[in-house]
Amino acid sequence: MDLRILMDERGKKYLLEEGEDFQSDMGVIKAENLEDSGPGDVLKTHLGREIYVLKPGLSDYLELMERRCSILLPKDIGMICAYTGIVEGSRVVDAGTGAGTVAMYLANLVGESGHVTTYEIREDFAEIAEKNIAAFGFKNVEVKNRDIKEGIEEEDLDLVFLDLPRPWELMEDVHDSLLRGGWAVFYNPYIEQVKLIHRIGSKVGFADIRTFETIEREIEVRKQGTRPRTRMVGHTGYLTFMRKI
Repeated sequence: MDLRILMDERGKKYLLEEGEDFQSDMGVIKAENLEDSGPGDVLKTHLGREIYVLKPGLSDYLELMERRCSILLPKDIGMICAYTGIVEGSRVVDAGTGAGTVAMYLANLVGESGHVTTYEIREDFAEIAEKNIAAFGFKNVEVKNRDIKEGIEEEDLDLVFLDLPRPWELMEDVHDSLLRGGWAVFYNPYIEQVKLIHRIGSKVGFADIRTFETIEREIEVRKQGTRPRTRMVGHTGYLTFMRKI
């Protein structure tokens, strides 16, 4: 992976590719000086400001990588990973790739012995996702630039995750593609979509159907006191889980 993640004295992070100079209002560090550094090193710009070299982490990369669309937040992705229990060796399909965020989180969990296939109907999004996935070094992800509603080609899956407007249109295909005990997860912004997913999922034969909304509120710590931040991440979407039994 030819990436470098740097942090300045203010806590602002930067993503640099190999051979690239660091340039910001904190000053400049030439690429040749960066090449000789490693995680944990502290470098100085030509203005004498300190820049910290970080170990390239997935969460940092996902925060800084190129994206031209909205992405799922960690609060929702974390629940998908924890609730479905995806592990090393799992086989997963993801649809509505976007910038590749969910695919990369899942790929990180399933490891080299597992595999993630992600479907994206838009060619421009698929190209961005492929670039992002390759830049971080994942070898266990395949990006398919096609409409998943034309059919899921993969079989014996542990998880199918759909971030689509009308996922009930391929509910039977999702059910058929899963192993017994496998999970289908749906992300939707509106409760009307959730009601249809419950009704059709039950009709197709899914069980243990549940929907959750995760609210995230950061706590602000100041000299004058500690309290929840005035602004918070409220509703992003509903997550509906169901299992093939």
